[in-house]
Amino acid sequence: MTEQKDSIFQLSGKDFLTIAELSADELHLLLKQAYDMKQLTKKHIPHPYLKGKTLAMIFEKSSTRTRVSFEVGMYQLGGSALFLSSRDIQIGRGETIPDTARVLSRFVDGILIRTFDHDQVVELAKYADVPVINGLTDTHHPTQVLADLLTIYEHKGRLKGLKACFIGDGYNNMAHSLVEGAAAVGMDMTVASPEGYEPDPAIFDAAVKRGAENGSRIALTHSPQEAAEGCDIIITDTWLSMGDEDEKEKRLHDFQGYQVNDTLEALAEPDYIFMHCLPAHRGEEVTPEIIDGPHSVVFDEAENRLHAHKAILKCLMENK
Repeated sequence: MTEQKDSIFQLSGKDFLTIAELSADELHLLLKQAYDMKQLTKKHIPHPYLKGKTLAMIFEKSSTRTRVSFEVGMYQLGGSALFLSSRDIQIGRGETIPDTARVLSRFVDGILIRTFDHDQVVELAKYADVPVINGLTDTHHPTQVLADLLTIYEHKGRLKGLKACFIGDGYNNMAHSLVEGAAAVGMDMTVASPEGYEPDPAIFDAAVKRGAENGSRIALTHSPQEAAEGCDIIITDTWLSMGDEDEKEKRLHDFQGYQVNDTLEALAEPDYIFMHCLPAHRGEEVTPEIIDGPHSVVFDEAENRLHAHKAILKCLMENK
């Protein structure tokens, strides 16, 4: 991975809310840090960059990978993490977000939040005096996409010039953050979704513009076959995001034909990789043969959450 001069890019004290807010250099710096710390972890070399620091983790949405990776990451970095559910703190009983931000800033060195409304994360960051990290909202999932880009780099040796597709719900936090990430690193990305499930126009149009500036094509289609043709990476996500459970029957109907299966796989490059941020619903958005097959890198992708999240923590909190 290309060496970056850390002193040039000042991420210390900044927030991590969306991929779009990062410069290309900042994004590559984070990827470099993640790659380097993964090597340290594999070699069992201690790296307590955040010794004595504390991260508050607010979870209004349930989580496996986000919670475990940030909690273990803080431990490996020499710090500690506090898990705070909405049932445990006053924000769940009517305390304002500005007051919560100001209070927590007096106690901790960083705040992670996983919630529904992205505007809540923006408001928390506005009033906090410490870095705020978006662990997922209904609109964005930037921490996952950092791990995805690391995984793609490990398996393909590059990012720029690759061709990726996202098959499924385009109005989805993964689809939004993926087009932002692809545009930033110069990777082609096509989103294939049914009518009525297209990405947020403002997010998508901004990604199209940034992609054009970086030599990549960000596109939208209603044909999964068109999107998968010649792809190096096929990505999907559950058709039922948290909060969509009441729409299950409608969504299963609307997404017929958007399953990643042997037929769709045959259109991709012979050495393509399959990615899914998990949890997966085998038999719905992807068949077991694909997600558990030789092209799947979903567990490498899951592991890289730890290393990507440690990079975010280190870069934002080390010198704060």
